[in-house]
Amino acid sequence: MPDRATGPVLGIESSCDDTAAAVLAADGRILAEAVASQADHAAFGGVVPEIAARAHLSHLPALVARVMAQAGLGFADLAAVAASSGPGLIGGLIVGSGFAKGVAIARGLPFVAVNHLEAHALTARLPELQAGAAFPYLLLLVSGGHCQCVAVEGVGRYRRLGGTIDDAVGEAFDKVAKLLGLGWPGGPAVERLAAGGDARRFAFPRPLLGRQGCDFSFSGLKTAVSTAISAYQAGSLPAQDAADIAAGFQQAVADTLVDRAGHAMAMFTAAHAGPRLLVVAGGVAANATLRAAIQVACDRHGFRFAAPPLRLCTDNAVMVAWAALERLRLGLVDRLDHAPRPRWPLDAPDMLLA
Repeated sequence: MPDRATGPVLGIESSCDDTAAAVLAADGRILAEAVASQADHAAFGGVVPEIAARAHLSHLPALVARVMAQAGLGFADLAAVAASSGPGLIGGLIVGSGFAKGVAIARGLPFVAVNHLEAHALTARLPELQAGAAFPYLLLLVSGGHCQCVAVEGVGRYRRLGGTIDDAVGEAFDKVAKLLGLGWPGGPAVERLAAGGDARRFAFPRPLLGRQGCDFSFSGLKTAVSTAISAYQAGSLPAQDAADIAAGFQQAVADTLVDRAGHAMAMFTAAHAGPRLLVVAGGVAANATLRAAIQVACDRHGFRFAAPPLRLCTDNAVMVAWAALERLRLGLVDRLDHAPRPRWPLDAPDMLLA
C-alpha cells in the first residue's frame, strides 16, 4: 500500500443532492473527477432527503469505478479514502461515508472523515487553482446551507467571525426563484433572469447594512421580494417586472455581501499581519454579479481576491480529496466508527487543532 502521505486519495461527496467522486495525486493534481446531479427534486421545488439518499446509493458504485478507471488506478494504489461526513443531509452522508468505509475496510486503507465546510475552505489551496494559498486567509462561504466569514488560520484551525442569523444566501436565492416561478435550483435561474432586469427599479432592503461585525440576515429581504410579487394577481407578473425583481434582489444580496465582507476584512486585518487574501467559496460563489462586486470590495480594502473555478464552487469530490490530503500530511486519520453528523461547524472542538 502506498504511504498515506505520498499516494493518491479517493474522495466521495454526498452531503446534499450531488453525488461526486474524485481521485487526487499526493501533490494535489486532479487525476479524475465526476459528478452526477440529481434532477428528480425539481418537481418538488427542493431537495427531498430520502430521494437524494437513494440516488447516492444508486450512483456511487459506477461513479467511483469511472474515476478510478480514468485515473488508471486500482484500489490497491490508493493511500487513503475520504468522504464528506457532515454537515449535510444525514441520509446522503451515511451513504457516502459508508461506501468509503467499505472500501477502507476491504483494502486496509486509512479513512478520512471530511468536514464539508473545511473542504470548501481549503479549495483555494489546490496547487493548480491558486498556486497554493498560504495561511492565514479570510473565507467568505456562501452556499445553499451556509453563509459565514471565517479566518482560516491553518488546517483544522478556524475562527468564525460572523454568520447568518436566519437564512443562508443560497436558500434565499432558491426561495425567490420559487416565488418567481423559476423552478429549482434557484440560483442560476435567478441570475439568468436578472441579466435582463433593471436592478434600480425595486428598492429592496439591505439587511444589517453598516452594522458592526459581519453577521448576515436575508429573511427581511425575502419578505420584501414576496411583498413585491404579491402586488400582482396570481399568474399576471409581466416578464420584464419579474426580471427587474430578480435583478433588484440580486443587487441587494451583492450590496449586503460587500458590506459584510468589508467588515470581515477589517476584522481580519486587525488580527493578522502579512498578505491579505479573501477566498469566496460555495455554490453562490458561481454568481458572476456577486463575484464582481466582491472583487471591487477586495480592491478597496487591499485584499487579493480568489475563488475556485465554477465547477468547484458547487459540491464536488475534488475538494473532499484535497481536504483529506491536507489532513493526511498532518498524520490525521479517523476511526471507522466515526459517525456522520448533519451539523458540524468549523469551530467545533473536534475540528480545531492547536
